[in-house]
Amino acid sequence: MSLASYVAFIASNRRFVVFGFLMTFASSFGQTYFIGIFGPAVQAEFALSHTAWGTIYMIGTLASAAILPWSGKYIDRIDLRQYTSIVCVFIAFACLFMSQVSSAIMLVVAIFLLRHSGQGLMSHTAITSMGRYFHAHRGRAIAITTLGFAAGEALLPFAAVVAIAAVGWRWSYGLVGILLTIGLMPTVLWLLVGHGERHRAHIARQPDKETETPINERAWTRAEVLRDIRFYMILPGTTAPSLILTAMFFHHLNLADAKGWSHIWITGSYGIYAAATILTSLVSGSLIDRLGAVPLVRFMLVPLAAGMVVVSVFYHPLTAWIYLILAGINVGIAHTAVSAMWAEIYGVTNLGAIRSVATSLSVLASALGPVTVGGLMDLGVSIERTCLLFAAYTVIGTLLMVIAFAHSPRSRLGDQGD
Repeated sequence: MSLASYVAFIASNRRFVVFGFLMTFASSFGQTYFIGIFGPAVQAEFALSHTAWGTIYMIGTLASAAILPWSGKYIDRIDLRQYTSIVCVFIAFACLFMSQVSSAIMLVVAIFLLRHSGQGLMSHTAITSMGRYFHAHRGRAIAITTLGFAAGEALLPFAAVVAIAAVGWRWSYGLVGILLTIGLMPTVLWLLVGHGERHRAHIARQPDKETETPINERAWTRAEVLRDIRFYMILPGTTAPSLILTAMFFHHLNLADAKGWSHIWITGSYGIYAAATILTSLVSGSLIDRLGAVPLVRFMLVPLAAGMVVVSVFYHPLTAWIYLILAGINVGIAHTAVSAMWAEIYGVTNLGAIRSVATSLSVLASALGPVTVGGLMDLGVSIERTCLLFAAYTVIGTLLMVIAFAHSPRSRLGDQGD
């Protein structure tokens, strides 16, 4: 990894990559690592068991996953500035709505709004934009953009703990909604000044539809992707981080209780996780631009498997750091390499439609994780044993990806330049 190359890249594309970073950072308010901090307070106010709270979270997230292939495809059809404006208004409204819920039914709606706007569309907008408009430096662009996730993971859970203690969970989400309403959309629209020229340059780079091109360079349609067996073999592995880490972050306070750690210790340690994610993302971005994404995706679950075993077996407080570092390495690779892989294999013309399907399945996986772990805990299954089951799942996902990629030529769109 060359730090100078990143600095030069950011200097040349500063507004657009900052746009991507800000969108992923703001997605935090609909991500599990933020919502999960509100779990105990929400459960206490509405008298919800672990299973009931996890079920509410699952229903809202499943609804988000079901709609995302429809809402996500419009980024291929609508001007990015208009699409982004809609998404920014959506997430601000979702936060304000969350602060006003008064029943379990409203809580389901609130979770749907938060998950669809934050985890779904904010992330989708940022990553799809980087994958589409950058070619030779796609890895670097996605790596920088995904640092917004890491920054959110490092800063916002701890801030949420402090805010809930100071003003309560409702005012905490209400203040977020107010800040997003005032500041987010004007900022991102300013960052997108000049996007029209960028889009015209992107259109000019696309191959003539009448020209024969190799299969790894042609623009796949979503229907074609859904008929490709590789897609289904890759999915268990690419969705594993969403399934496992969503469940873990959702139940981190329960994990802390089981291990005898304080809540401040586990949330305060998120900075370690973020640092590992950031460093791995930057290294991965450079490697993707040199080698392609597929070699990284193939074995990205190995650190996660190791992390699950460590956190299952050991109890010392520093175990949390080892586990979070290994999880951060996995996420750093996944955020950059998986996003670039879809563009490499299937092209960028219909990238929004293709990614929306893959993302919706990741959202589906993230919906199943928390309720599964919560249900197992209510049945008396320890969270440590659940972590070993997660480790076994990552092994299966890795084997499937190795087989899929063994029959798939490394796909690159070439170094066309940005």
